Amino acid sequence: MAQPISDQVGFLGEACRAVQELSVSKSLLERFRLEEKRLEKELDAERRAVTDAISLTVKKRIEEINNTYDREIAREQDRLKRMRNKREKAKSQGIRERIEEETEELKSSNRELKLKMKAAFQQDRVPGFCKSGWYYALYFPSGISEFFLLFVTILLCFLAIPCGIYLLLPVKSLYHLIGIYFATILFFGSLYILINNRTKVRHQNVLKNGRSIRDLMKSNKRKIRVITRNIKRDRDEAVYNLEKYDDEIARTEQDLADIADQKKEALNTFDKVTKTIIADEIAGNSRERLDRLKEDYEEAAANVREAEIRVKEQTLFINDNYASYVGKEFMIPEKLDELADMIRMGRASTISEAEILYKSLKE
Repeated sequence: MAQPISDQVGFLGEACRAVQELSVSKSLLERFRLEEKRLEKELDAERRAVTDAISLTVKKRIEEINNTYDREIAREQDRLKRMRNKREKAKSQGIRERIEEETEELKSSNRELKLKMKAAFQQDRVPGFCKSGWYYALYFPSGISEFFLLFVTILLCFLAIPCGIYLLLPVKSLYHLIGIYFATILFFGSLYILINNRTKVRHQNVLKNGRSIRDLMKSNKRKIRVITRNIKRDRDEAVYNLEKYDDEIARTEQDLADIADQKKEALNTFDKVTKTIIADEIAGNSRERLDRLKEDYEEAAANVREAEIRVKEQTLFINDNYASYVGKEFMIPEKLDELADMIRMGRASTISEAEILYKSLKE
């Protein structure tokens, strides 16, 4: 049960001091909260700095490991490429030598046949152009290629050339075309008959013998192509003595596999062991500052909690002992002093009268 107030002025003085003490406590609480917030940010920043330093260092170390092993792998890959190129060159050289060896007899036979044909033509005074493939295609055709050459020659002489001449004429007519064809047939026909009389008729036997020689040379060339194709398709590489290249390639491939395994093991060891050591070292370098910041932060947090308790207790004390008598609207130091002055000066005998007088004066 509330007790009557005997000393009105003293009561108001005590209330004023309590309110002032509460104001001081609130200001101190606010200062403690700001300090706690500042220390919390600084602590978080330091922790992030440590985490970032660990992350950056770990990333850098992993890149260094990868780059070191990747350089070795690239060096071995270049070496492997060079060895494979050397092997391929040696195989190509072996194939060429094998082709040369297995076709030498046929090539020698063709050279002898060519000399024989040349000697026969010279002895019988046959013109040199009669040895050409074009001449034999025109006068002694044999085989698909020579008949094709004959067909192309006919198209050229009796179609392409007359049509080309006709297209070049400034004035074109059917008579012009007929005239061009007549002249062309006459010219090339006469030329063909002239060459025939001067060569084929005069040197019939030699040219026929030349036909036989050309057919035999063509047969030899066909055999050379078959031998060449079979050698290139042959999968048996034992005859080329490539063992030293194969051994070197195998060693290089094994070295590559070993380096890849070493790289994998190095990364695994770094992930399981080295990374932890690095993290501990970096954290250890910052541990003293982190511990100090943590202690300061915990101390600031404890101060905030104590100040909050003090403010709560003072607030409840004021509410129970003073605000219930005076009213919250007058729980301000200036107003409490004015109420005390009114009572002290005899203008009011009680707190209630002083409040009524205060309100009337302010209206």
